[in-house]
Amino acid sequence: MPDVLLESDLPNRLYRGKVRDTYDLGDNLLIVATDRISAMDVVLPSGVPRKGEVLTRLSAWWFDRMKEVVPNHFIALITAENAHLVPFELTPKYFGRSMLVKKAKRLDAECIARGYITGSGWKEYQRTGSVCGIQLKEGLRESERLPEAIFTPSTKPEVGHDENIDYDTLVSIVGEDAANAMKLRTLAVYNYAHTLALERGIIIADTKFEFGIWNEEVILIDEVLTPDSSRFWPLEGYRPGGSQ
Repeated sequence: MPDVLLESDLPNRLYRGKVRDTYDLGDNLLIVATDRISAMDVVLPSGVPRKGEVLTRLSAWWFDRMKEVVPNHFIALITAENAHLVPFELTPKYFGRSMLVKKAKRLDAECIARGYITGSGWKEYQRTGSVCGIQLKEGLRESERLPEAIFTPSTKPEVGHDENIDYDTLVSIVGEDAANAMKLRTLAVYNYAHTLALERGIIIADTKFEFGIWNEEVILIDEVLTPDSSRFWPLEGYRPGGSQ
């Protein structure tokens, strides 16, 4: 079994997240996805071999394909062939799980796109008939596809649970122009990815994105459309009316 990487140890670490470690390279950043597991805001003591590589390679695949849809921070997936792009030596354990990215200033909100009514959205809909202030039609079944994808942001606190917020609250946090760009780009990416995945027999029920400011533009950052950030269902056997 491959070794599990729970800690990275490189120069100039800027931030240690639940799963990713970020290193300052001056104009750019190096993001290393470890094999750590985060559940309910707790980092578990064990990890999953090559999990970080899966997260990074999936993100790189999507970032590269959607660069014409939405601008993003991705520069390169670091491998043995291009390790010279990093200004210090990397051992092979970092190849395939490290991304070189533009240094954007993170906007403090999570941007969630929901194409199906499930998870916390389903619970809120049962109580109120709406999700994050968006009124939905009556009679929806659990896991049913929505007439169109909806944008439901949430807070991104340093500690504790994320909390769903409405669009006006997002505006108060990041400003009107940034909020509008985050909404439009969240839905653009989700709709593009949903169509692409559906052709391959995969439903992307919902997903979350993060954005930052780079060169005065709102760009997509962090990870994108991975098992840590998205809910994937097999199209075969999909039946609304219960959990999938």
